[in-house]
Amino acid sequence: MKFLKHIIFFICIGIIPVLFYNASQKSDSDPEIQTHRSYKIKSIKLPDSINLAGERVPIEINDVKERMERELLVNTYWQSNGILLLKRAHKYFPIIEPLLKKYNLPDDFKFLALAESGFTDETSSAGAAGMWHFMKRTGKEYGLEINNNVDERYNIEKATAVAAAYLIKSKERLGSWTLAAAAYNAGNYGISKRLAAQHVDNYYDAKLPNETERYIFRILALKEIISNPRKYGFVFDKSDLYTVEKTRTVKVDTAITNITLFAEKFGINYKEFKIHNPWLRENKLHNRSRKLYKIKIPLK
Repeated sequence: MKFLKHIIFFICIGIIPVLFYNASQKSDSDPEIQTHRSYKIKSIKLPDSINLAGERVPIEINDVKERMERELLVNTYWQSNGILLLKRAHKYFPIIEPLLKKYNLPDDFKFLALAESGFTDETSSAGAAGMWHFMKRTGKEYGLEINNNVDERYNIEKATAVAAAYLIKSKERLGSWTLAAAAYNAGNYGISKRLAAQHVDNYYDAKLPNETERYIFRILALKEIISNPRKYGFVFDKSDLYTVEKTRTVKVDTAITNITLFAEKFGINYKEFKIHNPWLRENKLHNRSRKLYKIKIPLK
């Protein structure tokens, strides 16, 4: 019996290290434990200098620093949204950039469009639509055709021209690109009224509605992250990013009674047609005025 106890003792001594080894191996391979070891939520250091359209952001002011950090943190750690915005930016920035240059608008305003719509066709709860999120009244005021049949807020080229005109006019009225961007959210009158009431002349000194106070910093955060994605943990291959399909332009100055049949003449279906021409809102084009429209047809 004593001999048997000795055998059991030595067996246990041999088994315990094995158990500890197996447990450690399991912890190394356990996805949950591995995630906790490798995934760290870190504070983010602000860049030494930040600007919007060449206008310096005074991050030495505590309030400004905290608001900037908030949007940088939110947009860095909302990873799924961040990677989608990176993918879409690669698709649409090449369209917007030459248009901004054409209309003498600073390149940074492409990030305003991204902040507004995320480059999706979804309409906001307030009724703003298109890449630049125009309200109907503003769009019509600047010459866009907006009705149940045609809504040019969804026409990238025409909407960008209107956005440029609006922002340039706001800058002339308010004195800075930063205030012009804020007015894109809150309106020229709303911004002017608050600046006058508070005896201040710039965005960073003004007390504004919460949405507008976050607005500029969201634009700045998207600019910083998309300009330096790997710095903020976004890793991808170029092939992961979205691109615009090449198209040719067909000019139409008559009605289209059935878009499905019209699309089939070019070897595409209704869905493909609408993806490239979202400004056409129905399965037909009335065009009673015989207006000239430019329709995009994807190249096969």
